[in-house]
Amino acid sequence: MNRAPAVAADWPAPAGVRAFTTLRRGAGFSAAPFDTFNLGNRYAADGDDPATVASNRALLVDLAGLPSAPHWLKQVHGTDVLRVETPADPDAAEPVADALVTSVPGVVLAILTADCLPVVFAAKDGREVAAAHAGWPGLSKGMLEATLAAMKTPAAEVVAWIGPAAGPARYEVGRDVFDVFVAHDAGAVTCFVPTRPDHWLADLPALARRRLVARGVSPADVHGGDLCTIAEPDRFFSHRRDGRSGRIATLAWMQP
Repeated sequence: MNRAPAVAADWPAPAGVRAFTTLRRGAGFSAAPFDTFNLGNRYAADGDDPATVASNRALLVDLAGLPSAPHWLKQVHGTDVLRVETPADPDAAEPVADALVTSVPGVVLAILTADCLPVVFAAKDGREVAAAHAGWPGLSKGMLEATLAAMKTPAAEVVAWIGPAAGPARYEVGRDVFDVFVAHDAGAVTCFVPTRPDHWLADLPALARRRLVARGVSPADVHGGDLCTIAEPDRFFSHRRDGRSGRIATLAWMQP
């Protein structure tokens, strides 16, 4: 697909639709603990050097052969979705939102994560793509539902891929997380395994699947969710594992 260090999306993508998630090493200039292909933390007080991040992002465009610079967001664990119809201006300020949608070939969407769910959507006819950032706060607030609502494509005609995220064998949460999901959907209790009093292992990909299917996406059209960022320190950044961490990026676009 490209020479960028990345995991290709494992899904039956429509012709011309591309998606992948970057790896933390194999390219880039960042020093520890952001070593080496950190693509985020521009706005974090204890983050990577902004000039280094900019160099990594420019390198990504070159290594991956992207048709244009990606649209980057300042993500806030919300539910705002931004529709973009022109290529990104690399010098423009990052807008505040947690998902992107486009119907224009050559426009590249980017989502930053380090345990949260990156979810890519595509119309089965290949005419629209979207990408969403959904940690547990955004997921519980309806981030994925908001992304589907912002698409022109009916949910039944959408295929989705869940990229690398905190996995169900490693991601422990407390009562606050358990309660907010089960209050919304009593059946979500099946996505939690108790570990100690008021703590559970949470299956974020399974919770995402439940929400996507509830909004009309066919269960057979939801793919991925089997790569754990916490469990693979050589490949992925993880905020839960490391605290101070870089960010991997999930990108999606339609070939021009």
